[in-house]
Amino acid sequence: MRAPSTMRRALAAGALALAALLPTALPTQAGAAPRGLADRLDAAVRQTMAEAGIPGVVVGLWRPGHRDYVRSFGVADTATGLPVDEDMYFRIGSETKTFTVTALLELVDDCVIGLDDPISKYIDGVRDGEHITLRQLAEMRSGLFSYTSDADLLKAYLSAPERQWAPEQLLPYGMKHDNLFPPGTEFDYSNSNLLLLGLVIEKVTGRDLASVIHDRVLRPSRLHRTLFPSGAEFPTPHPHGYSNQTLTGETADTTNWNPSWAWSAGAMISTLHDLRVWAEDLATGTLLSARTQAQRLNGLPTGIPDTTYGLGIFNTHGWIGHDGSIPGYESVAVYLPDEDATLVVLLNTDSQHGGKAPSSLLAKAITTLATPNHIYGG
Repeated sequence: MRAPSTMRRALAAGALALAALLPTALPTQAGAAPRGLADRLDAAVRQTMAEAGIPGVVVGLWRPGHRDYVRSFGVADTATGLPVDEDMYFRIGSETKTFTVTALLELVDDCVIGLDDPISKYIDGVRDGEHITLRQLAEMRSGLFSYTSDADLLKAYLSAPERQWAPEQLLPYGMKHDNLFPPGTEFDYSNSNLLLLGLVIEKVTGRDLASVIHDRVLRPSRLHRTLFPSGAEFPTPHPHGYSNQTLTGETADTTNWNPSWAWSAGAMISTLHDLRVWAEDLATGTLLSARTQAQRLNGLPTGIPDTTYGLGIFNTHGWIGHDGSIPGYESVAVYLPDEDATLVVLLNTDSQHGGKAPSSLLAKAITTLATPNHIYGG
């Protein structure tokens, strides 16, 4: 996971031949977007891929009154040239946060927990935990140091990326650092926050987090091709992932790296069409009460222009949702209420280009053309 270019930063593939960047899947049932715009979107995606060294991308843009734009570009495997396909599974990184926080907010609606409960009520050993609330954890205002920014954790993970991690092993890597600021006073994107919220969910339900998310979030939203893996399992078909987040800085195939280190902050897997459904459900509060959804969307400043962060969700230039990054894969799944539009971008690298996440570059290029009054804030 990266903490933000829009919303990430944590822990490039070489440019591909132009022929490899041609779209390999035609738009679905509704047919192509108006020819001029579709051609310009194709060109913008291909150009961004070539400049940023992105092997493969699937894109979906859905807007009422416009024909669907659904495309697959590039390759799923740089060794064989296998094309990427819109039906493939992708690791989605910090999109996971939206599922974890939704499960938490459902427990708020059930009066099992309160957003203003201190974390110390549920979890021991959190520095200043009696003053840090569940709300502040979900809105990234706890002041807790992110465990994924700890040098020892990064070295341990990258030295053995197939290792299975338990959340209780991860938490001390963040807790050994001083808090960054008093709770509620600033914004700082910390994966320690989501680790703690996942532990809270398990404690109050008496169930493992994956089961809670499956039963309370995935099933009611009918996300049949979205899952929370227990380890390195990865349904097929899926693209290979490529990352330069390695000990040497050389690009590696990360397909089978174990995402358990990201757990409630970034371990999940999904598909283009599931995330289309989820982006709208998330932004409109389908699974929550109106009161709780209003609190969720009450975003506070992040320091990024025209971008606020609520309870496990951001709003950037009107686009509501989240992005995600984990070694080898990135995602964007956002909904634009002003135009009832949904955008999903999935790709098989997280290697930054010019200090920018490649998914943010793609989302910005697409929205610059398709929704010029609401350009995704890469």
